[in-house]
Amino acid sequence: MKAKEELSDFLKTAYKYGKVRDLKEAFEEFPVEEEWHKGRIENVIKEDSETYNIDYEIGDIVFVREYMYSDGKIGNNHFFVIIDKDNTAVPIENFGMLISSNLDKLKFSANKLLEKDKMNNLHKDSIVKTDVVYKILNEQIIFKIGKVDDEKIEEYKSGFYEKLKNNNSNKC
Repeated sequence: MKAKEELSDFLKTAYKYGKVRDLKEAFEEFPVEEEWHKGRIENVIKEDSETYNIDYEIGDIVFVREYMYSDGKIGNNHFFVIIDKDNTAVPIENFGMLISSNLDKLKFSANKLLEKDKMNNLHKDSIVKTDVVYKILNEQIIFKIGKVDDEKIEEYKSGFYEKLKNNNSNKC
C-alpha cells in the first residue's frame, strides 16, 4: 500500500474499512459471461474506434482486463469507473468501481443506476457497484470508453460512505 500521506481521504477510509480489493475479486463476483459484452473487446469497440493508452482521469470509464493468456488472448474484461488515483507524480494505480449491465442488482442499495448516454458511451443502462473499490493498474486498462461527470463521482463516493455507515451501525 502507498504511504498514507499520498492517499486521498476517500482512499484512506476505503483502506481503513478493508474496502479496497484486488481486481480478481470483481471478476469472481460479477462474471463477464453475465454481461452484454461477454468480456470480448470486439463487442465493445466500433470499427472506426482506436484503442489508445492515455493518462486516465477520475471519472473515466475504462475497459479492464484481469489477465492475458499465454497465447496472447485476453480473458475476463470488465468496465470500471475510475473513482480515485494514487497521488504520486506519475500515478500507476487507479481505484475504480465496477460497472455491470445486470440491472437486477439495483435491488442492492450500494448499486447506483448509470444510464447510457453520449458521454459515457455505454451500450446499455448499467449499475455502479459502490460498496467496494478495486485497485487497477494502468497496464490492466485496455482502453477508455467514456466518462462520467464529477457529480456522478460524488454520488458514488456518497454511496460508498453510506454503505460503510450502515454496515458499522449494524455491528453495534
